Amino acid sequence: MAVSGEAFAQARYASDAAACEALCRAANATIVLAPGSSRFTRVAAGVAHRLSGYIDTHITALGGANTIEASRWFYRQRIEAVISRDLRPWFLLLDAGTHAAFAGASSAAKIEEVPVQLPALRTTVSGFRAPQQDQQTIRPDAKMLLVAGAGWTKKQPDGQIHVAEAAKLILGFLHVTGASLGSSKSLVDQGGEGEPVLPFLTHMNQIGQTGATPRHAKGLSTCCHGEEPHVVGWRFIADRRAISLDPNCGWTRGKADVVYVADAFPVMAKVNALLEAAKA
Repeated sequence: MAVSGEAFAQARYASDAAACEALCRAANATIVLAPGSSRFTRVAAGVAHRLSGYIDTHITALGGANTIEASRWFYRQRIEAVISRDLRPWFLLLDAGTHAAFAGASSAAKIEEVPVQLPALRTTVSGFRAPQQDQQTIRPDAKMLLVAGAGWTKKQPDGQIHVAEAAKLILGFLHVTGASLGSSKSLVDQGGEGEPVLPFLTHMNQIGQTGATPRHAKGLSTCCHGEEPHVVGWRFIADRRAISLDPNCGWTRGKADVVYVADAFPVMAKVNALLEAAKA
């Protein structure tokens, strides 16, 4: 079943909610699965209310034998809950990166178009305004996550601090790869402590127990020791790698798949040069 029309070309609460409601009613849906994207997250709770149903978000796994059981994490990703509900319809928003992509053979499908009675649309989508790629550092849909630790702003072997060089290396990697940028708490907190900071980092970039828990396919930690509160945010990263000068840090003690015991400054400079050459 599907809806179509110019009204649904752009994300808008009124039209998207009406479309979802019409599809659910036409299918007599009792269980509704949807991706936890910004577009569905915006409207799913309202649709569940219209249908006198219930909604659970950030679902990471589905199971159960005689009934459906949905799993999600609470308390900064340290407590896993398994939820089962009798109320229907039950809306479940699945977090990205928690399920493998469908690998079966494609086939033809007969689409039944569902009519939608649209309400008065008071919102007009006139276009998009977005920051330049080198200005936008948080990219939830990116395949790779680069995390910067406090080591980037500490004194280097020459006894000096090279914040400008660190910023250039990090932003250069983001620009070439389109990766998302994360940070340890110690690094984003330095701004309030009067220490040198990377100007493009905010607490929105923070990964860990008191920050975000991203779900990218690959992750690379740089200049970070891999302490437990920080690593909590990495539990859904599929391939974890780290660059650290400390051979006894948390990353080398089983918290990363591959650890490069080296100085991140020359390593990232070489990586950026190779990426630029391959792009050219």
